[in-house]
Amino acid sequence: MSSSSFPGLTRFNTADDSTAAAALHEVCASRAWGSKILARRPYATTEALFAASDAAMAELSAEDLAEAMAGHPPIGRPKPGDPTSNREQSGMAGASDELKAEMLELNLAYQEKFGHVFLICASGRTGEQMRDAVRNRIDNTPEQEREIVRVELGKINRIRLTRIAENAEGDAA
Repeated sequence: MSSSSFPGLTRFNTADDSTAAAALHEVCASRAWGSKILARRPYATTEALFAASDAAMAELSAEDLAEAMAGHPPIGRPKPGDPTSNREQSGMAGASDELKAEMLELNLAYQEKFGHVFLICASGRTGEQMRDAVRNRIDNTPEQEREIVRVELGKINRIRLTRIAENAEGDAA
């Protein structure tokens, strides 16, 4: 598919650097990731944009990953007024108070162990699936968890980049 099939991709390719950088920051809070994506513009296809994102994600240091994770709210507590967080975490919206309380407890235990929020590509997952994932992952080593987080961030970035590519208005939401 050409970028002309996606008005948002054309808009992203032709936006000034500060506008494009701001859109990328909404996708991923890592400045290193954003700089790599920005430097490779223009993108002929969304697949080329995804490939650049995946390559940039693979190159991120532990510090860059920490910066990226800092832009994500805990599961079950999306950022107030942030439609992206609310949409991505919609699987927790109908969760019981018991499940929400359990997720809060698990999030805190995870954060205490790893020093960052539990990160998962929550789109399309139920609250129970997210709870089961944090239960399964809390026993990982920090090194194992860092690589799982890298993969999950890559999935989230693809979803958010798709919004940019398909959005005629060109914003990241």
